[in-house]
Amino acid sequence: MSIAVLIVDDSAVVREILSQMLSTAPDIEVLGASPDPIFAMNRMKMRWPDVIVLDIEMPRMDGLTFLRKIMEERPTPVIICSSLTEQGARITLDAMSAGAVAVITKPTINLKSFLQNASKDLVQEVRNAAGARMGALKRMARPAGHEAGGGIAPKLTADVVLEAPSGLEKYRTTEKIIAIGTSTGGTQALEYLLPRLPATCPGVAVVQHMPERFTASFASRLNGLCRVEVREARSGDRLTPGMALIAPGGRHLLVKRSGAQYVAEVKDGPLVSRHRPSVDVLFRSVAVCAGGNALGVIMTGMGDDGARGMREMHDAGARTIAQDEESCVVFGMPAEAINHGGVDEVMSLERIAHTLAGIRG
Repeated sequence: MSIAVLIVDDSAVVREILSQMLSTAPDIEVLGASPDPIFAMNRMKMRWPDVIVLDIEMPRMDGLTFLRKIMEERPTPVIICSSLTEQGARITLDAMSAGAVAVITKPTINLKSFLQNASKDLVQEVRNAAGARMGALKRMARPAGHEAGGGIAPKLTADVVLEAPSGLEKYRTTEKIIAIGTSTGGTQALEYLLPRLPATCPGVAVVQHMPERFTASFASRLNGLCRVEVREARSGDRLTPGMALIAPGGRHLLVKRSGAQYVAEVKDGPLVSRHRPSVDVLFRSVAVCAGGNALGVIMTGMGDDGARGMREMHDAGARTIAQDEESCVVFGMPAEAINHGGVDEVMSLERIAHTLAGIRG
């Protein structure tokens, strides 16, 4: 069966280009392209789409209000098509928190050529979204108080950023660290997980597949929800107890040893497992520098980024955890990590939060 897609955007140019791009995929059917949510709701009375591609800023009803109505009435995978601005990033994060499963960024200039060049990414995002488990998103209530490749370039491993563990780095200190990797559904999972960690938990390094310019706003949002301090990582930042560092969009995050301490290194480099930042890069760096002092967690997401790195962490003596299928929006990344033999335990998101909350730095 084909994936039925509805496009909602007030720009006639965007509606036309997105419709043409998606119509070229044999497994995607474009139901229509509406200029605002009011038109969209009338169209959806005739046939409900499998996936909605939604702009945020529109007349008559904004995209965020429309998204919340959808999630109340009939939870449906929604991809946000958002502008690359600070304001756009903040609103898009609100949309992700409300249940959107992915975001595609669009510039304010050269829009037509950008969208045409991003056609493969959009088609893949629609396919990914169609497989999302919306029930898992609904269960991730917040507590009170990609870069993807175009499919042509070779799929690179973490070898292009740093060497694999040699087995000589397995020495212990009293300081522990936690490394977390996630993608589709991960913004909601992290909003569930991180606020449940105490200020005494070990330092946390996080790779969430997210576009450039969005991670700073995401970190700021989390910081307002959490007892731990959350911020976008910078080279030289220490991973101290009560600190969570989020990899910047478009750059890799590594952890290095500095004496008895662990520090972040943010660096450029090629896409790894078709992502930057890459979970494989973070996990390998933790395997190299921390070994048994570390705990690795891989959560909801599409693809296999992190599977090899988690196996390297496991082989270096780290404890490794994968999120279970029932609580994942997309079980791809945890399933691949399990298949690679690098996972010690499989847990629900609720149990992961409880487990991490019990670890002291």
